[in-house]
Amino acid sequence: MAEIIQREGTWIFDGEALRLTPGRDKNVSLLRRTLGELTVPLGALAGISFEQGRKTGRLRLRLRDGADPLLQATGGKLTEPNDPYQLTVESDRYGVAEYLVDEVRNALLLDEVPSGPVDAYLLPGPALPLSVSAGDGTASFDGEHVRLEWNWKTEDAKAAAGGRSLALGDITGVEWHPSAGLENGCLRFTVRGAQTKAPPKYDPNSVELWGFKKDPLMALVAAAVQARLPHPASAQAVKEVTPGPEPATEADHDALLRRLRELGELHRSGVLTAEEFAMAKQAVLKRM
Repeated sequence: MAEIIQREGTWIFDGEALRLTPGRDKNVSLLRRTLGELTVPLGALAGISFEQGRKTGRLRLRLRDGADPLLQATGGKLTEPNDPYQLTVESDRYGVAEYLVDEVRNALLLDEVPSGPVDAYLLPGPALPLSVSAGDGTASFDGEHVRLEWNWKTEDAKAAAGGRSLALGDITGVEWHPSAGLENGCLRFTVRGAQTKAPPKYDPNSVELWGFKKDPLMALVAAAVQARLPHPASAQAVKEVTPGPEPATEADHDALLRRLRELGELHRSGVLTAEEFAMAKQAVLKRM
């Protein structure tokens, strides 16, 4: 087992997973404290590195694409203080950090863990229920519905429509953007049949963010919803079997049968929902 304890947090590797626990130092970000302890399975890792500095160094984890709903929802826009996969290391603990890196890298090699993308989330996302107030509203999620409620700072036309209750089944996408310079950020939900390109200030399916302390917490709401939406790889699997205009030739028959078996495996493993599996299967059968 390898362990490093710092003011920002503690990282422990037991050979199968890394346990990341935020520290109690006042400088630990609100997002990290709220997110709490993370357990990252070895299979979710693409790599680990340690960068030495004059006074402090930094441990960094690199996760495989598609493994974590938080990274998926935020698109790599989390700043260093809010990124749970970075840890500041004091100079007198450089040796411990390097030992941790060696242990993780050796385990990745021994287990022959690939570094490429995955087709299912390997981390569960933030715990539920979850409610965050920031910017011009409050976003709550209980696993089935997202509730958006507005405050006195909300633009009048947006507030006049009242609060929103979005069923998870009607949500096709979610994204979180931090404020940058003079541009405000947002938590935005894409809702089936109600797409809009309106700025977050006017969009009833968005919370506008202005760069205050609680803004990053909206990323947790985005991650919790993302974890319960179809994985991007499953959408790609359906897209790959879009029906063509002409039926399969005899030479293609075996390939289509193999594709049916692959889709069945994706459905059994939970990558494809029953609806997505039925759609993809029907597309293959039409080509046969």
